Amino acid sequence: MPELKRVLLVEDSARDVELTLAALGESRFANEVVVARDGAEALDWLHRRGAHAGRPPGVPAVVLLDLKMPRVDGLEVLRQMRDDATLRAIPVVMLTSSREERDLVESYRLGVNAYVVKPVAFDAFIHAVRTLGLFWAVLNETPPDTQQRKAA
Repeated sequence: MPELKRVLLVEDSARDVELTLAALGESRFANEVVVARDGAEALDWLHRRGAHAGRPPGVPAVVLLDLKMPRVDGLEVLRQMRDDATLRAIPVVMLTSSREERDLVESYRLGVNAYVVKPVAFDAFIHAVRTLGLFWAVLNETPPDTQQRKAA
């Protein structure tokens, strides 16, 4: 059985992190979820640099990316991922509270795979996260991990 890839959750709201992890836990989601609290930390994790230099190699099955964050926002993280040949193929889901059309349009222009507005109602939020986790980390087929192929 292939090893389960991690999910990278990039979210600056402690409440939304807690809700997301609870929703995935309730659905018996087996993939490890790595949390980055802003875009700068996410980029460090993806590039295995700084505090994340020693993390195991590999790319996540999916990046669940908030849009509005301090230091480096979600659009800039997406832009840098799509400009990097090693990270380009990783599915990215914008998981945000922004309903602004310009954010939606820019996210797709930069190559986001899906744009999901966080539901306000607790039950709807839990359902949305469960569905995202199941589809993107379990059902979706991703290309082979180029970092692991280089190490082989």
